[in-house]
Amino acid sequence: MNDSIFSPQALNKAMLEAVEFIHAEGWDAGPTLFALVPTAMLVDTLNDAAEDDSPLTLVVQDNLPDNLLPGSEALGDYVSRLAWPAEIAGAILAQEIMFTDSAVQGATPQPARLFSGVVRGETELTLLQLRPTEEELAERGPFAEDEIELRGGPGVAPGVIAALRYTLEADPEDM
Repeated sequence: MNDSIFSPQALNKAMLEAVEFIHAEGWDAGPTLFALVPTAMLVDTLNDAAEDDSPLTLVVQDNLPDNLLPGSEALGDYVSRLAWPAEIAGAILAQEIMFTDSAVQGATPQPARLFSGVVRGETELTLLQLRPTEEELAERGPFAEDEIELRGGPGVAPGVIAALRYTLEADPEDM
């Protein structure tokens, strides 16, 4: 496989595509898992893949059980039992959580989306999208729901990153 598909830039682009996909689905959704497939592998399958400058293509995993709640032990258990074949370059897990900003004293938890992604090698990324409050939506105007503000940084959701990393390192034949 081409090393550019394992780059931070490739993962960043895939993460932003995942954010847009999930945002279009709306809030109050269950977790969504994406496999990251090298776009070059799909050129014969997807007519527009050859025109796309994304080295990775998102493939939604539609077979997640309905009982998997975001941040739940059941979701963690489910992810820990996955093993991607070598052709899969990475994975992204999107889930809604309650986020408390530890930098703000006395902050109250607020709904947010957590996007955690990894590709084979060392590259990983976690992004957070806070759900706007009713007051923020009223203040910003009629298109406020279309605005996407993301936060990110190192060391965010290390357990989720470790679980996703394991899915890439596990041997599918041992599962």
